Amino acid sequence: MKPQIIPMGGAALPEALDNLLLIEYFARQTGKRSPRVCFIAAASGDVDEYIVRFYAGFNHIGCRPAHLPLFKRTPRALREFVLGFDAIFVGGGNTRSMLAVFREWKLDRYLREAWRRGIVLGGASAGAICWFEDGLTDSVAGPLTRMRCLGLLAGGCAPHYDSEPARRPTLHRLVGRGTMRASGAADDGGALHYVGTRLVRAVSARGNARAYRVTRSRDGVVEQALPTRLLGAARNNR
Repeated sequence: MKPQIIPMGGAALPEALDNLLLIEYFARQTGKRSPRVCFIAAASGDVDEYIVRFYAGFNHIGCRPAHLPLFKRTPRALREFVLGFDAIFVGGGNTRSMLAVFREWKLDRYLREAWRRGIVLGGASAGAICWFEDGLTDSVAGPLTRMRCLGLLAGGCAPHYDSEPARRPTLHRLVGRGTMRASGAADDGGALHYVGTRLVRAVSARGNARAYRVTRSRDGVVEQALPTRLLGAARNNR
């Protein structure tokens, strides 16, 4: 398996679990009939409700889910635990705090090894931006800021592009100033799919969800809407 990362803008695991097209797509990329999928909920402090929703959603689509606790009784053989899955899904929350925890446990190294081995990586919100060099984050109270992330993928990333009004203008301003590198962005319900370090497609679980590429040019900032494949087109997409 080639390295793959699937960053999602948001709404991959809605509370009602009424649209699971993004996580179905994510799980299919493993090539396994019933893939083993690990959930990392460190960005939310391992909040129980989020973990329960993960199990409900991934069980529903025929996966074998498990989660990695980082705030109580963390596995001693952490590297072996991480490398024992077909896919790893990282949840949303405070990206800055999550990455500090990753580094303390050396999980940043183990995730890079998992990626190189072909274990499919991905996630929503914090679980989307963490894979890039730069992320547009609300981890600190106040205006959105750029933060350095894991750097598996070049450039930056911005989630919640359609649902949080400050996301688009802030990304444009930071890319235009050169504070952030050229970036991908995804609406809630949208996702970017990277194979190796190359963006191969954008997908959507909702008819109006899109993905974008934001770059700096001599004349300012250019936002390009990417061709986006609608998942489950025969179903009721919202």
